[in-house]
Amino acid sequence: MGERPVIGRRIAESRPSFVEYPRPPAGAPNVVMIVLDDVGFAQLGCFGSSIETPNIDALAAGGLRYNRFHVTSICSSTRACLLTGRNHHAVGVGLTQETTMGFPGYTGRIPKSAALLSRVLRDAGYNALAVGKWHLAAGGEYSAAGPTDRWPVGMGFDRFYGFLGAETSQWAPELVRDNTAVDPPRTPAEGYHLTEDLVDEAIRMVQDQHQAAPDKPFFCYLATGAAHAPHHVPAEWIERYRGRFDDGWEAERAAAFHRQLELGVVPKGTELTGRPSWVPAWAELPADERRVYARYMEVFAAFVTHTDAHIGRFLSFLRERGLLDNTLVLLLSDNGASSEGGITGTLNETSAWMGTPQDLGEALEHIDEIGGHRTFNHYPWGWAWAGNAPFRLWKRYSWLGGVRTPLIAHLPREIASDDAGGVRAQFCHAVDLFPTVLDLVGIAPPAVVDGVTQQPIDGTSIASTFTDAGAPEVHTLQYFEMHGSRALYHDGWKATTNYVSPLFRERDHIEGSSDFDDDRWALFDLDHDFSESRDLSAEYPERARHLEELWWSEAGRNQVLPLFEGPPGPDIAHPGEYPRPARAVYTPGGGPVAESQLPAMIGGFTLTADVEIGPGDTAAGTICALGDRHGGWAFYVLDGRPVIAFVVFGRRTRLAAAEPIGTGRHALGVRYAGPKARTLSLTVDGAVVAEDELPFPPFFAGVSTAGGGLLVGRDRGVAVSDDYEPPFPFGATLSSVVIDSARPGAEPDRVAAFVTGLRSD
Repeated sequence: MGERPVIGRRIAESRPSFVEYPRPPAGAPNVVMIVLDDVGFAQLGCFGSSIETPNIDALAAGGLRYNRFHVTSICSSTRACLLTGRNHHAVGVGLTQETTMGFPGYTGRIPKSAALLSRVLRDAGYNALAVGKWHLAAGGEYSAAGPTDRWPVGMGFDRFYGFLGAETSQWAPELVRDNTAVDPPRTPAEGYHLTEDLVDEAIRMVQDQHQAAPDKPFFCYLATGAAHAPHHVPAEWIERYRGRFDDGWEAERAAAFHRQLELGVVPKGTELTGRPSWVPAWAELPADERRVYARYMEVFAAFVTHTDAHIGRFLSFLRERGLLDNTLVLLLSDNGASSEGGITGTLNETSAWMGTPQDLGEALEHIDEIGGHRTFNHYPWGWAWAGNAPFRLWKRYSWLGGVRTPLIAHLPREIASDDAGGVRAQFCHAVDLFPTVLDLVGIAPPAVVDGVTQQPIDGTSIASTFTDAGAPEVHTLQYFEMHGSRALYHDGWKATTNYVSPLFRERDHIEGSSDFDDDRWALFDLDHDFSESRDLSAEYPERARHLEELWWSEAGRNQVLPLFEGPPGPDIAHPGEYPRPARAVYTPGGGPVAESQLPAMIGGFTLTADVEIGPGDTAAGTICALGDRHGGWAFYVLDGRPVIAFVVFGRRTRLAAAEPIGTGRHALGVRYAGPKARTLSLTVDGAVVAEDELPFPPFFAGVSTAGGGLLVGRDRGVAVSDDYEPPFPFGATLSSVVIDSARPGAEPDRVAAFVTGLRSD
């Protein structure tokens, strides 16, 4: 505030005092943070990949590449580090937001003592814009009822357009604008793709902001769905890669490593770690398997290149507007390449992470559909191994393959022209980017926000490395933990356990211990062993023991404990704001109802629709639908006949009445007897007209419904069944849809959601 106002009886006798708007320091840069998803260390061209990323490569050529940048090994946790500057357990995000627990490090609720970068910059005079994947609100808070205080607009962003959950279809995403669910602007048939839409929105937001206040800087957080599964991309981009990966993952990994050495992004003398036993040798695979697996990789590569093209479009917009030279651009990936497609890859990722292998015959039959509207595909983990060259393992683990990813920094005024394109080798972590941004902007982190004292920032600015390749390393101690996989870095050394969670061990066939009392800590001198390839624990047992003890100290300080072994019981999975209702009534015209807010269905349910068919009505259309052909269900009328279609973990069940219903009022129903009987019944006016067994319980808290949910009277996106094309509105009178749970309380549903979230990340 300015001077105190003087208030007289008249304006002539008074003196005003005006509100002072916060202003950042003169010349403060714009900030753009581009977060890629599930892109490994060796999956960008400028980090050695054969995948074409010319726009990202050009950004790196004008900036810096960091080859010892580290993350947490999964999506939500890394994003929490990036935006708070604190370690992930210290802000309650020790796992993904679908897998929250009732322990301080795992609640999934970032505390008010850790204000996000968006809030800090906005309070300093910036506009804060978020576009794309969020994944920082607890999974049970995705619905229209919220609470929305941990959605982007509640966490300091002025605007948001994107999706709230872990992943979504690139063809038919579950979108939110600010705090409201919205449909995509076009349909899949009309050529819609999420990445293109997100970049359109990012450009529009920046354009609007800049035209309204050209002197006001902005923070744009652009988090693509790519390259997380499903790997969806237009067919013409896939054709560019046809035949490019026929030599297999060993060849791709070796070639990437050779290019990494040539580019200097990996130091000379680095050892390329060998193929583990759980990754099959390419040459020993049957020809049909090699053909399918190569196609999966062609699609992934096309997805990355397509994403690069749209990132290039956003960067070109900034350049054409004269904004790029004064914009700090940080581009990174949130974790290493993902193994969630399993050993064989999959047409339906839900099936893969629930441990159902892909049938090779089915994959061959649909090979040309991979990447399109009819698949929810993910590549085999051999490509994840190749994409993390030269490291071991992948996403979810604390080995370097899970926690070391590309980082590019671009700010022309801070990087000398003769140093552009350089490589920085200082150890750094996602928590360091928060203080680095504030350092380069020229503002101090606040001690108090909204009356809440802020907890210590765990990161340290790496701004000194922008101007000095030999700047001292400032981040010398960092713990890692994810699903029990643990590691600690200290002064050039790293200790890593061989722990493998029981949740993944049987499915993934990864060698290691599943007992915290018996797992072993390996020791690596990363200053002389860039790829974590030579275990020195036998040679330096005291150092290995010291790092293990340091890990326990850091674990206690950061709320890591208790270590999670899984599978969970209902007493630890965090409940939502309200329990699921035992009965709910839905009417047409509203937005989607999140699956987590529906009455529990997995233990049995009854659904009843009150419809009336008039003489001039069309006896066809959607009664209600949830999800799509990759996982979900739809209840609809086709040529006067009620139909129920379920897709659970890739298995399809369809029941249809033999006879059409006549005019007049009818009660159309669906009944599921529960997981023991598994009987699914279709009823008309109380009489059973069709019946079959549902092979899996109706559980859909996964990829195709993250952030979206049940629609009444219409469908959207990709249909559950080939019987119709969305929106397929109901052509008669639909008064209501009532769902009654056969087992209110839904604790097993909550636990099932928790386990599913753990497997999907």
